[in-house]
Amino acid sequence: MSLLKDVRVAILATNGFEESELLEPRKALEKEGAETFIISPQGGEIKGWKDGNWTSAVAVDARIDEVSPVDFDALLIPGGVINPDQLRRDMGAVEFVRAFFEDQKPVGAICHGPQLLIEAEVTRGKTLTSFASIRKDLENSGAQWVDEDVVVDQGLVTSRSPKDLPAFNKKLVEEFREGKHAGQRT
Repeated sequence: MSLLKDVRVAILATNGFEESELLEPRKALEKEGAETFIISPQGGEIKGWKDGNWTSAVAVDARIDEVSPVDFDALLIPGGVINPDQLRRDMGAVEFVRAFFEDQKPVGAICHGPQLLIEAEVTRGKTLTSFASIRKDLENSGAQWVDEDVVVDQGLVTSRSPKDLPAFNKKLVEEFREGKHAGQRT
């Protein structure tokens, strides 16, 4: 039985995404029947990052300006230090993220990925986790930060780092299967 049959997931990333934080959740979602799409500010390919080095490239399925959040049922934001820092400077990416919260759709963000949530101004009143170095940024944005392997708050799934991927992937599947959450708001 495919838990995520007919679920379309946007994976928002650019150069410098943490390799495991994109590839492993993507594999887990597709294993359950989800259709995943790499969405990026630029077309072509984007390069991953692992252990301080560039890794293999991943094909971009569409540029942000070619799609609409209404085309997708859920959003995944991989971390890495570079990826979210680049994305939060792109207003198209910021608005893309905000739209998922406005439409009450589930969102997953791992490691430094929540930096993009801060920029989209969707963290106030949320309980979440992240890589420890952005804890204060999240608290200053109005979020309650906790040190747990995975945290779910009204369809928002967050984790700290690649070591949390098993728990993160499991909750992504669960929340993406549930679909819209009434408490998921900007």
